[in-house]
Amino acid sequence: MTNILDALIVGAGISGLSLAHNLQKQTGERPELKILVTESQDRVGGNITTVKQGEFLWEEGPNSFAPGKDLLQLAVEVGLEKEFVFGDRKLPRYVYWKGQLIPVPMSPPALIKTNLLSLPGKFRALFGALGFVPPAMGAQLSEQGGEETVSQFFRRHLGQEVMQRLVEPFVSGVYAGDPNRLSAAAAFARVARMSDTGGGLLAGAVTSRQKQPKVKEIIDPRVPQTKTGELGSFKQGLEALPKAIAAQLGEAIELKWSLVSLQPTENRTYIAEFATPEGPQQIETRSVALTTPAYITAELLKSWQPEISNELKAIPYPPVACVVLAYPLSSFKVNLKGFGNLIPRREGIQTLGTIWASSLFPGRVPQGWQTLTSFIGGATNPELGNYDEDKIVETVHQDISRILLGPNPPSPKVLAVHLWQKAIPQYNLGHPEILERIDRGLKSTPGLYLCSNYMDGVALGDCVRRGRERSQEITQYLQQSRSS
Repeated sequence: MTNILDALIVGAGISGLSLAHNLQKQTGERPELKILVTESQDRVGGNITTVKQGEFLWEEGPNSFAPGKDLLQLAVEVGLEKEFVFGDRKLPRYVYWKGQLIPVPMSPPALIKTNLLSLPGKFRALFGALGFVPPAMGAQLSEQGGEETVSQFFRRHLGQEVMQRLVEPFVSGVYAGDPNRLSAAAAFARVARMSDTGGGLLAGAVTSRQKQPKVKEIIDPRVPQTKTGELGSFKQGLEALPKAIAAQLGEAIELKWSLVSLQPTENRTYIAEFATPEGPQQIETRSVALTTPAYITAELLKSWQPEISNELKAIPYPPVACVVLAYPLSSFKVNLKGFGNLIPRREGIQTLGTIWASSLFPGRVPQGWQTLTSFIGGATNPELGNYDEDKIVETVHQDISRILLGPNPPSPKVLAVHLWQKAIPQYNLGHPEILERIDRGLKSTPGLYLCSNYMDGVALGDCVRRGRERSQEITQYLQQSRSS
């Protein structure tokens, strides 16, 4: 390319695609920005991996999304308004505790009645939520610079039982993380902020809601109205979203382009060199957004931003395997009416949790079958990365047999074993400070932006929101640089 690009976006996962879509949308009546999205794989979507085989349809990465306004709006704008599917929000979520599947209490009355907590555990949680909380103090906390782990924070606020039986399995399901290492301020930022307002978590929640600016939003009538607790997907799976965005971007996307090096120039631009199927390619651009994982971004920046590179290298990514198994309905000893089950680590079961996929989104299996999507590994079981596929399947099958299947269960139909050697970034102790130091370092590199899930949220909705926010920052930067 002889012309200088306005924006180069490296990575065509949902973060990069959301960013590119919003950049394209923001041009409006102004001259169209010159945008290029590059992807090292031969497809778009990043970790979003939908597979269809006969009457089976399954996911091997993210399985659903919380229907936030940014994601819903994006899907509508790329033509998916008639493709939404939502799981019944009344379906229970389960925790496997002491050999039983116990519904997670989703309301105050359910919390009072639940068998998941003892009576003392319920009173401890209630008093803590009302603000009767001991101060954060102690030698260990001082050694941590005053920053609490997830485990320390929730034990202090809501008690040991809530921590072990509710928070710990949730952490396994979202981060595949270790609550004794994760930073409460980073992994549960919103809850941590509530506690800072004083008066306990309940008072903090009320105060936070009151402080939210009351802005009358323009509601797009095409965006579906959803309710708290629903989870969403699309009729043809999550991959429909990145494919629809890519279709609108058209020739602005190049697949199988691997970024080899990135260097700033004296003209406040960047030179990017790629390995492509057609041979080496060199691009000059006014701005760059790296949506790549922290460990890849670190390698790209180490020669000219060693401080940022070192910070990025400190963010761990444990291995996680997604295992999709199908069983005849007659194999189960329980009624699979629910979202799925999570498993506290103290149960001695390696599987982190299982999504009852074809109960959550019906119509994705042949009649008489049930598909289960399980996750195993994570920060508490990094050895999983050394397992072969047969051992992974056998481990998950044994765990499912113990929890869900009847006597003498049949061997499963193995649909997929996808081992992500570096899966989910861990927001461990010190993560907020890492991000602050990275942000300070970026001030010396105008036009360079980072946009990935190691920053401020790992969910799909977070990725979409972050892409929108970065697009606004890049647009503003380009306008300022043109006028200067």
